[in-house]
Amino acid sequence: MSNTSAIEKKYNKWIVILSITIPVVVGALFGVNLRRLGFDVEPLTFLPPIYASINALTAVILLAALWAIKNKKIKLHEKLMKTAILCSVLFLIMYVSYHMTSDSTKFGGEGVVRYVYYFILITHIVLSIIIIPFVLITYVRALAQRFDMHKKIARITFPIWLYVAISGVIVYIMISPYYS
Repeated sequence: MSNTSAIEKKYNKWIVILSITIPVVVGALFGVNLRRLGFDVEPLTFLPPIYASINALTAVILLAALWAIKNKKIKLHEKLMKTAILCSVLFLIMYVSYHMTSDSTKFGGEGVVRYVYYFILITHIVLSIIIIPFVLITYVRALAQRFDMHKKIARITFPIWLYVAISGVIVYIMISPYYS
């Protein structure tokens, strides 16, 4: 008997496709500035505090979902996790939209704070790429009702996702004084 359920097999190729496509597309679009290409679009400079707030909300939702599952509130946990995924998708759309219409902001801090900022930024970026397949696999295992395997990977997924959400807020707070 196979260790992979039919549902997992059905979604495995999508997990691989999305885990590769999302970072590649985001990376490619990050380098596209519509204004520099001659499009008459307004810079979406209002978005950074919104998507930082969505990151903060994601962190709160993840913590609430952990509380829910520890208290055997399975339906609430399920709803919260779907909401956390939706928040992450909304964040990504806004983040890409901002960078496609606005010039990147340079961090102006100096000394030790500069190293701290770049450490947080780089780990945030790397882990935000790594978390994609973890979230998808964790979600699919729940869909497949393979809760033993879901719980096993969720123990890895949760802290990474929480770090990505919180570090996104920290990066925003640290760079926000330098927005023009």
